Amino acid sequence: MSGEEAPARQQQESAEEKTENPPTEEPPSEAAQEGEPSPAEEPADEPAAATPDRAPVAPDEEVFSYRALFLTGYGGYDKVKLQVKKGKPSLKNAEVLVRVKACGLNFAELLGRQGMYELLPSPPVTPGMECSGVIEALGEEVTDRKVGDRVLVLSRHGLWQEVVVVPASNTFIMPESMSFEEAAALPINYLTAYMMLFEMANVRAGQSILIHMAAGGVGIAATQLCQLLEDVTVFGTASASKHETISQGGVTHPIDYRTRDYAEEIRKISPKGLDVVLDPLGGSDTQKAFSLLKPMGTLIVFGAANCVTGQKKNLLAVAKTWYNQFTINTLRLMHANKAVCGFHLGYLRAHHPDHDPPTG
Repeated sequence: MSGEEAPARQQQESAEEKTENPPTEEPPSEAAQEGEPSPAEEPADEPAAATPDRAPVAPDEEVFSYRALFLTGYGGYDKVKLQVKKGKPSLKNAEVLVRVKACGLNFAELLGRQGMYELLPSPPVTPGMECSGVIEALGEEVTDRKVGDRVLVLSRHGLWQEVVVVPASNTFIMPESMSFEEAAALPINYLTAYMMLFEMANVRAGQSILIHMAAGGVGIAATQLCQLLEDVTVFGTASASKHETISQGGVTHPIDYRTRDYAEEIRKISPKGLDVVLDPLGGSDTQKAFSLLKPMGTLIVFGAANCVTGQKKNLLAVAKTWYNQFTINTLRLMHANKAVCGFHLGYLRAHHPDHDPPTG
């Protein structure tokens, strides 16, 4: 993320120079330039012309400004710009104004920057689906929140800014012991992991699970949630440098996908297969995931990370991923006694009438 702010030091130095070296001669006033007598030439008993009163200006509206990150076009990181907004956002009924303290960054925003996340409006747009902060103002009809409440916030987009106005129903009170950084990283990752594990896969004690991208946000969340059950064996793919971290988080068998075939490694340890596979990769990896399932196993597809290979869209990677996309018919599913599910939190939330993007 990049940003530009107007430097103030140069303006301050210029002002100091003017103070230290005042001009020796006053420039002629506008009246003198037009041939009218200057105030010094006017008779002493004539009062100077009164300056007309200016219309009162609301200082809050004039001074209030806040920064926001804008996606100005599709491409690399240079397309994300920091801009300053002026004017205090107005509140509608059932809305709250939140001073943002921390924002979450999700894989969906990386896809959105490359033009591959259809739920993000076209640029220019402010991304950001989760944040945390403090409520500074309440709209009418808000009765279950108060000024000063520490909250985490969910929205489809628009939260990468210092001030947001959102429906009060999109805010959730933070525990006192939780930091703003922890709260901003919680909603998307842990909702996704929780609903896949316990609503779709119905993970139980003694089962085995493969978590791809185990060092990512959803991967960490899923690994931690598996610790709520006894004797769950967690296989996790990640680069070798991250194995110590994911092992400490609860991964039983870390696998370096860059140097080893993870499917072969899993079969060595669990010849009968796995109960659950969480697949954010897509393409040929989804086919591998299905083959790793034991009878009565569940595969949950929740992404297509294989499409992303760098800062900008890689059309070859996109075409390869879609060409190798896993397909299956219901008859084969029945014979295999396996389940294939899809999960997309963005679409699940898009059907909720209260989840409108923030204003401001």
